[in-house]
Parts: sequence; structure tokens; C-alpha cells
Amino acid sequence: MAQLTEIVKANDIRGLVGTQLTERIARALGSAFARAVLTSNPDGPPGRVLIGQDMRDSGESLVQAFAEGVTGEGAEVVKIGLCSTDGLYYASGAFDAPGVMFTASHNPASYNGMKMCRAGARPIGLDSGLAEIRDLAQALLDHPTWGTQEQADTPEPELRGAVTTQDTLRGYAEHLRGLVPLTSRRRLKIVVDAGNGMAGLTVPAVLGAAIGLPELPLEIVPMYFELDGTFPNHEANPLDPANLRDLQQAVPAHGADLGLAFDGDADRCFVIDERGEPISPSAITGLVAAREIAKERAAGRQATVIHNLITSRAVPEVIAENEARAVRTRVGHAFIKVEMAKYDAVFGGEHSAHYYFRDFWFADTGMLAALHVLAALGEQDGPLSALVDQYERYTPSGEINSVVSDVDQATERVAAAFEGRPGVSVDRLDGLTVSHEADAPSGDGSYPGLWWFNLRPSNTEPLLRLNSEAADPEVMAALRDEVLGLVRVAEPAVDARG
Repeated sequence: MAQLTEIVKANDIRGLVGTQLTERIARALGSAFARAVLTSNPDGPPGRVLIGQDMRDSGESLVQAFAEGVTGEGAEVVKIGLCSTDGLYYASGAFDAPGVMFTASHNPASYNGMKMCRAGARPIGLDSGLAEIRDLAQALLDHPTWGTQEQADTPEPELRGAVTTQDTLRGYAEHLRGLVPLTSRRRLKIVVDAGNGMAGLTVPAVLGAAIGLPELPLEIVPMYFELDGTFPNHEANPLDPANLRDLQQAVPAHGADLGLAFDGDADRCFVIDERGEPISPSAITGLVAAREIAKERAAGRQATVIHNLITSRAVPEVIAENEARAVRTRVGHAFIKVEMAKYDAVFGGEHSAHYYFRDFWFADTGMLAALHVLAALGEQDGPLSALVDQYERYTPSGEINSVVSDVDQATERVAAAFEGRPGVSVDRLDGLTVSHEADAPSGDGSYPGLWWFNLRPSNTEPLLRLNSEAADPEVMAALRDEVLGLVRVAEPAVDARG
């Protein structure tokens, strides 16, 4: 019997195709989505649902099954075909309709999943409707006759909703170009690693002339643009340093100004400088924040920028230096999108290279962040490494995962070791965050200078994720090692970046 709790995560749905995620399950989720999200209309069908998909081989059959579930409830389906996740968000915002993107993002080819949103690209997470959809679908799957010939409530064919198709790629590209015009005073050469994911479709459309838009002052060197859900060259997960190596070698080899790497569904973008060195997503957050704040100030408005609690301390510093308000939030797009709308924030950034924009219905789009980087670089004559230097102020550990037998016990062990040290503050907004300000007293085991760390549990595995940062590299290393030692004491631990 299918158990949807195994695949319904905090922010989306993901599972192994054929076992955890089947056509029957997709059909039940489609029916549940229509019941939970669409508003009934007594004078006609209850609305329409937009459906997009990435390049995975399993996508077409799962989309068809989900559409059958939606239309079985009398609602209409508009298939927008192959697209990036932010392409689906564009369609949801532009057409003011709820949408579902079939993707497993950076996960291997054997996986697929769904990212869901309400009309206007408003997020659906466990706390904002996904739990209801899960439970409705589970009830259908648990019914012995649901989906069979004996099902009593199958609607007559004339009562089913219609299915149509629509191409939204050009509208998506025009919208993004309109938000950040590239009027560079110099032509930039960029290497783009699409990872055989959806950036192979979106980059030629937005940054190139593949769909007939005017040429931009860019020369694009493509890497792995062929859409292939088996990911034959490397995983489409730029957060893993191993998947950036090809791009890091290619940028200086081609004499390029920068490199861009996208994940499988092309909603995240990572940046490589002219030397082949990765630029932290926090630095990109700072750069884009400064530009968006400047636009707000030019319009006479006070700006608010959202950042999650494991971005670099440099991010709120940059926001304050540009006379804007910084709001710190939990990790995860469902949380940050809610805060974006709550504060009418102009921009938001996460350590994972998710970037959110008010002008994009508060949704995340890596392509728009890339346009900001290209525009900023093209407006001056120096290299990208010099441009972003002002935004990279501290030494980070990166995210380090530890497998533990008891997540809560390990967390409290760390908390007990740090609470009470001079100058140390502790909060529990998302996991455990311990911090020490630059001018705070130290001693009795407290490290000097500015530093912080966050220890956060995984939503799906017995993992603790450590992120730490310090002004002094030696302090960061000592802090990281002490926390890991406390987490992993007596544990057969596994260390992984992710």
C-alpha cells in the first residue's frame, strides 16, 4: 500500500519512480490537488491547472496521470510542456492559475516529483496546503475500488475537464529581460553548464536568440545543453563541488568572463569567476540585494530583503549598509516565500542559490539572478572576482552532513557545550544557532571575534547539517571541528557535502 508520507516533503514531493511514485499515485495527487486548491464554480468548471515538466523520461506518463486526476474533478488542464521550475512559476503568475512542476530537481534519473503552487506562484508546503493534498490523495489510494472499473464516482466523459497546451517560453524570456535589461558597455563571454537539464532550453531562449529575441552583448560557450534526464556527464547538482569541476576548468580555458551552472530544473544558478573559482551564493545574494535596494531607493521606497539564517553574516551587513531592512528566516522556499509576501520584500536569497524576487511573484528564479550578475559585470571594466570581493568577507565551512542515531540528543549535546560561554547567544529559529559578535567577550572556551554556526536536522533523514562561519579562518576550522566532535561522539558518522 502506497504511503505518501514517504515522498511528501516539507516543500515538495519526491520519490523513486515505479515504487514510491507511480501513475496511480500521480492520478490520486491530481485529484487531491484539484479538490484542495481550486475553488468550485457552480456555473462552470472549478478552474484550471498549469502543468510543466523537466526532461526526465518518466515525466510524460506521470503528467498524463496527474492531468487525468485533475480533469476527473471537472477542472481544466493547461500543459505548458518542457520548462524550468521558474518557467512554471512565470506561467502561474502571468495567467493567475495554480501550477504543478514535475521534477526531482538535482536528484538522480530514477527519481521524479512535483513542486506545487497556487495562483500567482504562491507556495504550497506542508504548512500551506501540501499536508491536505497528501491526506486527500492517501484516502483515495486507500479506497479498495478507487481507480478501478468499479469506482462509483467516476465522472461521465462530458463532465471531465478539457486538456489544452500552451507555449510559455517566449513570455518567460521577455519578462525576465524586461526586469534586467542588458545594456552592457562591453561584450561578455560566458560558459554555461546546463548539466543536461532544463537550462539547455532556457539559456538559449533568455540569454541567446534561439526564439527570435534580439541578441544580447553575450558570447555563450555551451556545456551539456542536450536535454537528458539520465545526466550522462555529471549530476545536475551544482551544490556538490564535484559537479562544478568541468565548468571551473572551462572558464579560464576559454578566457571567459564568468561561468554559470544550473541544476536539473534550472531554478538555481551558481556562478564561477574568471579564474575558475566558485562565488558563494551569499556573495551573489549581497550583490543582487544591493542592486535591488538601489532600484527601490531611486523610486523613493524603503526596501526589505529576506535572507535565510545560514547565509553569510555579510548579507545582513550589506543590506544595512545600503539602508534597507534585513529579515532573517528559516531555510526552505515555502518559508521564505511567505516572508517575502508578508514584508513585500524586494528580494530574498538563500545559501543554496535560490533567489527570490518581488517582480517575479515573490518566487525564485536563478536566471534573473544571473541577469543581475551579467548586468553588474558589464557596467564596469574589472573582473568578476574584484566585483564580488566586497561581498565575501568571512570564511564559511560549507554545509557538512553527519548521520546520527539521535538527532535531538546530539543537538542538545552541542547546545549544552556552548550555552553560558562568554559573549555567546543561542536561538532556535531553525535548528540550533550559536553566535558570537566581534566585540563580545571571549574566554572559558569561547572563540574570539565574529563567528556563528547552525546545526539543523534534515526533514527526511537522520542527519544533522552543520554550517559555520568566522572572520578568522583558524577560528572557523576550530569551531567546525569542535561541533562535529560533539555531534559525532560515539557515532558511526558519515560526512558529506550537500
